[in-house]
Amino acid sequence: MNAHDPAWAQHRLLASRRREFLGAPIHALTMAETLAIADEAMTLRRPLHHVVVNVAKLVNMRNNAELHEDVATADVINVDGIGVLWGARLCGVALPERVAGVDIMINLLSLCAKRGFRPFLLGAEQSVLDAVRMRLATDHPGLVVAGMRNGYFKPEDEAGVVEAINASGADCLLVAMPTPRKERFLKRYRDKLTPSFVMGVGGSFDVYGGKVARAPKLVQAAGLEWMFRVAQEPRRLWRRYYDTNTAYAALLCREVLDSRRRRKVDL
Repeated sequence: MNAHDPAWAQHRLLASRRREFLGAPIHALTMAETLAIADEAMTLRRPLHHVVVNVAKLVNMRNNAELHEDVATADVINVDGIGVLWGARLCGVALPERVAGVDIMINLLSLCAKRGFRPFLLGAEQSVLDAVRMRLATDHPGLVVAGMRNGYFKPEDEAGVVEAINASGADCLLVAMPTPRKERFLKRYRDKLTPSFVMGVGGSFDVYGGKVARAPKLVQAAGLEWMFRVAQEPRRLWRRYYDTNTAYAALLCREVLDSRRRRKVDL
C-alpha cells in the first residue's frame, strides 16, 4: 500500500509557495499549477493529500485542534474562499488567485479523462451520485470511473470503505463530505489509501450533479457566493455563515492592525 510521501514538503514549487495566514499554512498556487502537481502525483504514483481552506474552515481551525492538524499536515493547501484571498492580500500575503475546490474537481475530472486516470467518488447522497454519473457520461464519455460510494456509512464501516477504494485501482479519490468529517477521514486513512491524489470536495458533487446551483461568475467575483448559498437554504445555512463571517471579520481586523504595528517596528 502507499504511504504518505514526505518528499512533497521539499517539492520545489510547494516549498517556494508555502505561506501562512491567520495561523494556517496555505500555498500560493494557481489552478494550472495545482493541476500540474495532481498530474505529477498520479503519473509517478506518489501519494499526495490535498485540501482547500475557506473562511469557515479558517475560523473553525482556530477552535478545533484536530481540524487544524488535519489541514496543516496536508501536502497541498489551496485558497478556496474569496474572503481568504482578499484577507490574505490585505495582510501582505501575496496570493495569485482563488483556486476553488469545485473548480479543481471539475478540472481534475477533465484531466482524468484526457490522461486515462480513474477517479473514485465518495460521499453525498446516492441520488446525487447517480446524477453525477449521468453528467460524467455526457461530459467525459471516455472516462472510466473506478468506483462510487455514497457518504452514508457508519464509523465501523470505514475500514471496509477504504478496502473497496483500494480494490478499485483508483488513481485519485474525491471525498464529498462536510467539514470536519472529510478532513478527519483523509487524515486517518491517508497512509492506507492507495489512490495517489486524494482531496476533499465538500458539496461539489451537489453542484456538479445539479442538486445545488452555483452562483453566477459576477456574484463569485464580488465575494457574495456565500449569500447566494444562504438564499438557497436559509434555514440551514444563515446562522453558520453569520457566525463564521463575523468571527473572521474580527480576526482579520486584529491581523491587519498587528501587521501594521509590525511594519512600524521594522521601520
